[in-house]
Amino acid sequence: MAKLYFYYASMNAGKSTTLLQADFNYRERGMATMLWTAALDSRTSHAGIESRIGLGAEAHRFDAATDLWARVSAANAVEPLACVMVDEAQFLSPAQVWQLARIADEAGIPVLCYGLRTDFQGELFPGSAVLLGIADSLVELKAVCHCGRKATMNLRIDADGAAVKAGAQTEIGGNDRYVALCRRHFSEALAGAAAP
Repeated sequence: MAKLYFYYASMNAGKSTTLLQADFNYRERGMATMLWTAALDSRTSHAGIESRIGLGAEAHRFDAATDLWARVSAANAVEPLACVMVDEAQFLSPAQVWQLARIADEAGIPVLCYGLRTDFQGELFPGSAVLLGIADSLVELKAVCHCGRKATMNLRIDADGAAVKAGAQTEIGGNDRYVALCRRHFSEALAGAAAP
């Protein structure tokens, strides 16, 4: 029975690297996969998924209007898919998460989603909230805070490295805009940040 998986973590935990390793494992055995990533993430040098350690692969891009059920079903009709993998899954809409569940349930294709659980204010992303609620398997990947504790939070920082308390939920960036911290250091950084 195919399942819907959600691999979640803070920044710098190796989510994209883990996805790319899983994709390699399927393809090495001659199995077809379909990779997806958020269209709004324009940091990559090509239309695909790139990890911070330099691995990369081509991927389809989804936005709010993408019907994942229709697109995956059409691809599966041409070449049977062994797995569907989604990077930046926090940017999925709730409806798209349900489409991915349908792919697992009705098409019998495992779906592996990788993404952030919470934003820079500690709030759940809508896509992550639904994944946490309906995924068959939840797997937490680990990142490390500067203190050595498990990093579970994503602190947004400005150009000077100061904590940012307010703003849009989605602002694309890497190590220049976000720092993975344990809850204690995240809370301390926000408490010391200037009011917006």
